[in-house]
Amino acid sequence: MKKEYHKLVRDRIPEIIRQSGSECEFVILSDREYRQALRQKLIEEAGEAAVADEDDLVAELADLSEVMDAVMISFGISGDRLLAEKIKRREARGGFAQKIMLLRTL
Repeated sequence: MKKEYHKLVRDRIPEIIRQSGSECEFVILSDREYRQALRQKLIEEAGEAAVADEDDLVAELADLSEVMDAVMISFGISGDRLLAEKIKRREARGGFAQKIMLLRTL
């Protein structure tokens, strides 16, 4: 049965599909296409993490983290640079520890 995906997948997925007895078609993306596909994958993985139950949350967060790592590598963003920006934003705007939900401004 043929099924269409047109989405970025992990490197070993074609091999895993073949080992299961199926065939697949894939292409290697250009750098520009890859960066765009990574941005879409961020949305996909964030959505999956957002609705995951407690049992699956760690796995979904691991997937999201893997995509974030790939984005950082693709755009040449170091872990130190990300951490510095995270600290800067937390100092300027705070974190989420106080569980504040803004309802409206008046």
